Amino acid sequence: MANAEKVAKAGVTRESGWLYYIDKTGNIARSKMVRGGQKKKPGDKAEVVAKTGVTRDNNFIYFMDNNGDVARVPRSKGGTARSKKKSSKKKATKKPAKKAAKKTAGKKAPAKKAAAKKPAAKKAPAKKAAAKKAPAKKAAKKAPAKKKK
Repeated sequence: MANAEKVAKAGVTRESGWLYYIDKTGNIARSKMVRGGQKKKPGDKAEVVAKTGVTRDNNFIYFMDNNGDVARVPRSKGGTARSKKKSSKKKATKKPAKKAAKKTAGKKAPAKKAAAKKPAAKKAPAKKAAAKKAPAKKAAKKAPAKKKK
């Protein structure tokens, strides 16, 4: 964060296992981090490490920097103004590449969009009809040959 502006010097040293942040009143606070499967204990409350009393401006994001001081950075502007700038840059750079690709590859069929998946409707299992088997053919028994007298 090259354009971070220091607001207050506190010189807080970080300890592992703690989450450091700027609380509502503008002070540096810390909370015990909970790891997978653990639950927060009822007695674990946020501790105020350094009282700085920084007043916040909604146009900035406040955080504790590497030196343990309170710093701020301007918030990025989102929305349509930002997306228009990106799209105009993309169009200018991608057009030549697309033309070159079309010349070498020739015409391709447009890609089909995947159909939106609908949740499967729950149905009662269908009853299976009893399969009728053809009667098995019995092997014809040959009568023993009669002897001639």
